[in-house]
Amino acid sequence: MATITENLVRERLSGVKYPGFSRDIVSFGIIKGIRIDGANVVVQLTLATNDPKVPQEIKDASEAALGAIPGIGQLRVNIDIQAPAQTAGAGATDIPGIKHVVAVASGKGGVGKSTVAANLAVALQQTDASVGLCDCDMYGPSISIMFGVRERPMATEDNRIIPIEQFDLKLMSMGFLLDDDSPAILRGPMVSRYTQQFLRQVEWGNLDYLILDLPPGTGDIQLTIVQTVALAGAVIVTTPQEVALIDARKASAMFQRVNVPVLGLIENMSYFLCPSDNKRYDIFGNGGGEREARRLKVPLLGQVPIDISTRESGDRGCPITFASKNNPSTLEFRKIALQLRQALPV
Repeated sequence: MATITENLVRERLSGVKYPGFSRDIVSFGIIKGIRIDGANVVVQLTLATNDPKVPQEIKDASEAALGAIPGIGQLRVNIDIQAPAQTAGAGATDIPGIKHVVAVASGKGGVGKSTVAANLAVALQQTDASVGLCDCDMYGPSISIMFGVRERPMATEDNRIIPIEQFDLKLMSMGFLLDDDSPAILRGPMVSRYTQQFLRQVEWGNLDYLILDLPPGTGDIQLTIVQTVALAGAVIVTTPQEVALIDARKASAMFQRVNVPVLGLIENMSYFLCPSDNKRYDIFGNGGGEREARRLKVPLLGQVPIDISTRESGDRGCPITFASKNNPSTLEFRKIALQLRQALPV
């Protein structure tokens, strides 16, 4: 029979995931106390959520994890439910000078999220808004390539980072700091630190919108952002097929669980228009984004076609929304930008 210690209790609770996240409740910081009296254990948790399902899910999972400890006696998991802040969490604060911070997210990779983030930022700038774009994907940064930037950012005398400016946008990306073929080898704490530096130590100045291009999934970087930055909302990117929509639900659930409004869904690679006969082909299925938006009760902001010009523009460092005014993808991104401006006026 194992001796029941606080370390053992924390070890077992580290296997309990916070609903909607890939992080556990120990690293999430909601364990506020552990009391052990012989074989009896009392755990105190504190949650800030509007979702009544979350506390019960955590309580059930915690009791199951601790109940499996050999020789455990009476077990009690108490949860103090607090009213959440209007932003992501109690520690979330505004970034000075920025009116709206918008996260562009996806539940899985390969759906074109960075392409959407880049072109959405350009489309917003073309509505006469002042816009910044922060590439928060530390492991697979791509904004430097999509904007054709090879220079490294400079710093001020007080070690503030000066963002790169391209196409009247302010940009920051790990890609500016690495050689073309150099990997970013970072552990979790370092990833969180770099994320905070990109958001807090960059001289963004006064912006109407700061677009955050998040990595896929619901891991360390997403958690750092929702816990520390007051997000105006999130945009979820998906493709029409079911395998992508399943992950889009997870991304949406993550933001809803931490009280960040989901501004809408963007269906990328929605269809292909054949250049020779203008015939439409639904390569990845049809209507998936629209059905999912209805299910999530959020707007379907747009359906962006899969387009050779969009790919070519991104590869040569000039987003299609800037390169071609009448391209179908450009027109769709402009429609999306106008909807976001209506939802988040400046």
